[in-house]
Amino acid sequence: MPLPAPRIDDRDYRALVEETLARVPVHTPEWTNFNPSDPGVTIVQLFAFLTENLIYRANQIPERNRAKFLKLLGIPLRSASEARGIVAFKNDKGALATQTIQRDFELLAGQMPFRTVTGLDVLPVEARLFVKRPVLNPTPELRKYYELLYASYGATLPANLTLYQSAPFDPAQGPLDLAETIDRTLWIALVARKNDLGTGDDPTKLIREAIAGRNLSLGLAPADDVEQLEIPVGSATTAPADLLRYDIARPSVNGELLFVGGRPAPDWRALNARADFDPSRATGVVEIGLPEADALKLWNNLDPFEAGVGELPPAIDDSVIAETLVTWIRVRASSAAEVRLRWAGINAVGVRQFETIRAERLPDGDGSPDQARQLAKAPVLEGSVAIVSVSPEGTETEWNAIDDLLAAAPEVPVPGTTQQLGPATSFRVDPEAGIVSFGDGLAGRRPGSGDRLYARYEYSEGQEGNVGPNALKVGPLAPQGYSGTNPIATWGGTDAESVRSGEKQVQRMLQHRDRLVTEADFRSIAWRTPGVSIGRIDVLAAWHPDLAPGAIGTVPGVVTLLVAPRHDPDHPAAPRPDAPFLDALCAYLDPRRLVTTELVLRGPIYKRIWVSVGIEVGGGYTIAEVADAVKVRLRAYLNPLPPEGSDFSTTDGPLYGPDVDPALRGWPLGRPVHARALMAEAARVPGVVEVADIQLALDTGAKLDAVSITGIELPELAGISVVGGDPIDISLLRGDIGSGAGGSGPGGGTGDGSALLPVPVVAETC
Repeated sequence: MPLPAPRIDDRDYRALVEETLARVPVHTPEWTNFNPSDPGVTIVQLFAFLTENLIYRANQIPERNRAKFLKLLGIPLRSASEARGIVAFKNDKGALATQTIQRDFELLAGQMPFRTVTGLDVLPVEARLFVKRPVLNPTPELRKYYELLYASYGATLPANLTLYQSAPFDPAQGPLDLAETIDRTLWIALVARKNDLGTGDDPTKLIREAIAGRNLSLGLAPADDVEQLEIPVGSATTAPADLLRYDIARPSVNGELLFVGGRPAPDWRALNARADFDPSRATGVVEIGLPEADALKLWNNLDPFEAGVGELPPAIDDSVIAETLVTWIRVRASSAAEVRLRWAGINAVGVRQFETIRAERLPDGDGSPDQARQLAKAPVLEGSVAIVSVSPEGTETEWNAIDDLLAAAPEVPVPGTTQQLGPATSFRVDPEAGIVSFGDGLAGRRPGSGDRLYARYEYSEGQEGNVGPNALKVGPLAPQGYSGTNPIATWGGTDAESVRSGEKQVQRMLQHRDRLVTEADFRSIAWRTPGVSIGRIDVLAAWHPDLAPGAIGTVPGVVTLLVAPRHDPDHPAAPRPDAPFLDALCAYLDPRRLVTTELVLRGPIYKRIWVSVGIEVGGGYTIAEVADAVKVRLRAYLNPLPPEGSDFSTTDGPLYGPDVDPALRGWPLGRPVHARALMAEAARVPGVVEVADIQLALDTGAKLDAVSITGIELPELAGISVVGGDPIDISLLRGDIGSGAGGSGPGGGTGDGSALLPVPVVAETC
């Protein structure tokens, strides 16, 4: 049974006026004029106005007590998180020299500042990326050509010869899977600007001297079309550190290419590389140390007919690249690595969207216990607040951030105390509210009377920092002739938690104690994952998408979370989780799960449907406005996400009460899409007199009466048409969309265990 909190006083302005005037005949019978123009009535109205305001404030006392109680629990609202990204610099018109960009270099997305997280060396070279793609089905004419080519040298065509094509890596054409290449290698050609080439026998000498001994910053962004992420039973495994190997050509002492058994045998030198991320899962920058200038040279006796053979760099048909080539860097994936890249480039550095307040003057200390100071910008980024106090004598003291002031040492040390406590000069900060709290003297020092307090902290724009590719530009302090932008969209920016959602999360926190046990625990804790904006979460207990795709509840010990982001610029109507989204959830949920629970994070499988509707419009309405209204209603009906503006407070019911309607969380799992249900939704739109007919279909096939939704499938409205009269044929709406036959994977060898000999295909035209 609910326990409603009674209002302290439910009288409003009118009731106060009427009650006061009703008492007049009893206490003042000679007052008989109750018209609004009477001065006495005016005074009564003024009294009622002031009393109503006082009653409004008094009725807020229970809510204030509730908020104070929740605040005493010490569970703050989730603060905003900054957007992160990667930026690639380019020396367009600068001098032939390596320019060092310092940490905190500013870039702008409009007026929004981004800053580099580290420094980097911007090398005066550009990168051209190539891979060796196998020729899967060589024609007999092509094989015959190579047989004749080998016969002209008095040799026989090797049985293990594998043909490939040198293909540039273009991120616009989709992700690059290194497993689909001949040698699991990304080849980076460092090329110079044509104007920087010298004369004589060694035109690239000056370029090599400019980059020798410097760090090459290689940015890697893995493909974000990850379907699922699994956390096994026990402790989560970490990726090996040697997934990628970085090599550079090492000619012999005289600069020549060695041959073994009549085949080129190039030697490669491993480069010192430093990376603090998993390149198969996360976006980051690898710092590669380049050797001295002479070690950057290539082979001087490479026969054009041998170019690209075996472990040599791929053959290049572009004469401009071949002329300006400085050296090759080989990025090879180990056999255990599953590396799929959506972008790679040099002169890259990570950026964060934040602004720094370096020395904000706070109100001076007064020596009282439990002092609190409000920062000017809130919410602030967690871990960014630093406090310095200056005593009247000029002594500076740095204060330390602490999670709980009760763990701070007393202001005056107590002899004989053996308990390990934090420093006395400690403060606690609420990042969402921007409030800094100090101790009471017994637990934590009090800022002394007259102490000047200064705060340094960072704040962010949150969700607004998630900008698209090429939105960042260098600031006014950029070196002349240099440019920089973000090749991929920034990610991770989220706004602070709303008060309504946060209060409900406080109640849930008292229940789950930050441990993943029940279904409600999984939903509540996952919603609070920092750095991601979640649109939908479904908890599927005892189910694994790979072991029992159609039978939910048959795999004990496994919990699958179906998650979808709130925003997806590439798929606005059907958001799909990417790798950073799943990684952030994984990192947050892993330490909170039970050790015997296998947790699977999975995005939905969208089933594309097409809808064609024919309607009859009533008088006073136009077909255009009614058709648009029908489209809006059907899109909302089939939406896989909750309605716009929903959060945890609207998609979850009370702590001890009935659950909310599943439809408020988006399209329910397992509910089929019926054509008659769509017809009923269309008929509810104002202005629709009759729905003539409706056609429902998938990407292929004839129209259907219903589309089944099973497992973790959700509907995606691929196309919709609403016209007056009979609906247009569904095949015309789809435009005869079909799926082409997919090709097979790359050839893996001859089957006898012998090593492959990659040979480039000779171009038919120059």
